[in-house]
Amino acid sequence: MGFMATLKAQKAYALHGKGQIKEALQMYEEAVKAGLDNPRFLLSYSVLLIRSGEYEKARDLLKKSEKVPGMNDEQKTQLFTNYAACMYRLGSLDKGINLLEKRALRAPNGMLYQTLGYLYCEKFDMNHVPDFEAIDAENMQKHAQAVEEVKAQAAAAGVEPSLPEPPTPARDAYLAQKERAQKFIEESIDYDDEDTICLDNMAQWNYRVLGNKEKAREYFEKAIELKDDQIDTLWFLSRYDLEEGNTAKALEHLNKALDSRFSPLNYKTKQDFENEIARLKA
Repeated sequence: MGFMATLKAQKAYALHGKGQIKEALQMYEEAVKAGLDNPRFLLSYSVLLIRSGEYEKARDLLKKSEKVPGMNDEQKTQLFTNYAACMYRLGSLDKGINLLEKRALRAPNGMLYQTLGYLYCEKFDMNHVPDFEAIDAENMQKHAQAVEEVKAQAAAAGVEPSLPEPPTPARDAYLAQKERAQKFIEESIDYDDEDTICLDNMAQWNYRVLGNKEKAREYFEKAIELKDDQIDTLWFLSRYDLEEGNTAKALEHLNKALDSRFSPLNYKTKQDFENEIARLKA
């Protein structure tokens, strides 16, 4: 990496630390154009892009950064988790999950347990169950086309065709992955039972996927004891407050979250919190 790229990247990092986001983004962009190839600064830039909602730009930067030499294992994991967050926000949740599942097979760590666990909650939310019949119909159409292509290629070569296996029924594939997801989230608690994000993931899994709100509350309350400003935990605790008719307590939980730093992997945005506060006050 050239001297100018290093200088600009260091300046961008300092600006970021001071909260001068617009200036930091501009300086990082200049550093990249000057040949920035330092993994630490590239990943820092990608985080800033993601937090600014520039998911496509962050995704493209991360794809290029993957080829940068000298990236250690922890940095590679951060690169993959950042990339998965981009794919999720760009509407490709399954691609993000598949990427992290492959990474987790090698050596799961806290960052993977946190990120992949949350993406599993998103995928298997009981309100987001896919249309299995439509998926099966599409898969069978693709399979039929693949069969015809193989037959045509085999006939041209004068050999017997080796036909592709029919696709697994969508419901079966979904349930199998859901079972693996639950095991992974349970493993995350075994890995670190004081990781507040993993505790929140377990809580959300019970709340959003299994519909077991009583069990979920145990994990939400444990998480909030360890970190009293965790955004998602505060949102769900406010739901319990409202169910119990305690609007004041709900507002206390919601207001506390506003001072925290929101990320693309939060269940609700800061605007959602502000809207809910306004609704309850009205």
